[in-house]
Amino acid sequence: MRCPYCGSQDSQVKDSRPAEDGGAIRRRRVCPDCGGRFTTFERVQLRELTVTKKSGKRVPFDRDKLARSVETALRKRPVEAERVERLINGIVRRLEQSGEAEIPSEEIGSMVMEALKGLDDVAYVRFASVYRDFREARDFETVIGELSRPARSAPDDGA
Repeated sequence: MRCPYCGSQDSQVKDSRPAEDGGAIRRRRVCPDCGGRFTTFERVQLRELTVTKKSGKRVPFDRDKLARSVETALRKRPVEAERVERLINGIVRRLEQSGEAEIPSEEIGSMVMEALKGLDDVAYVRFASVYRDFREARDFETVIGELSRPARSAPDDGA
């Protein structure tokens, strides 16, 4: 494993232990050249996933990008790291088990929206503002109105 500090091609594993409820292995490493210490995670990958963007461009699925998006929405929110990790793992597991090799980015965004709605209202609104490309304050009002309605119930007849 390459050292993130000095770029050395060699590092030594000092400690390994299960992580994420046994779904990954956490390894503490040290670089013999610069002495830098860092952590890596090894996870099972069931299949190679490709994300189809709105533009039609296809890119490899990046779990870390998903995690950064979720963590950005949850920045400074009182949500435990363990719950965030479970949320991300759950989305990745659903994607891998879908049986599809190519997944539209909109589908991933919808999964994140659904998961955040059950986790933290502020994070849900933050993510929605980027995912739905809000242009004006009224867009925020619409999403906040979604929070007060029950999730996907019978169609509203206006009564």
